[in-house]
Amino acid sequence: MKWRDFKNELMKDSAFKQTYDDLEPEYQIVRFIIERRTQKRMTQAELARKVGTHQSAIARLESGTYNPSLRFLKKVAKALDAQVKISLK
Repeated sequence: MKWRDFKNELMKDSAFKQTYDDLEPEYQIVRFIIERRTQKRMTQAELARKVGTHQSAIARLESGTYNPSLRFLKKVAKALDAQVKISLK
């Protein structure tokens, strides 16, 4: 079974869909950071040096196990030549 088909099947469960939707903003941030870092051919250690932190903090951020502050995200964005934009709807 393809991932897309599997995901669509899981999304039929309302509890799963709610959890997925709740976590989606965090995963969007993580995906963007990983994609931008790899586009710039930067290692986690190189990004960490630019941010002023340890490689393990970047690894935790990219794995989704770290709940970063806005200040930290702004430092990461600056190191990746990006901007943080917040939108509440």
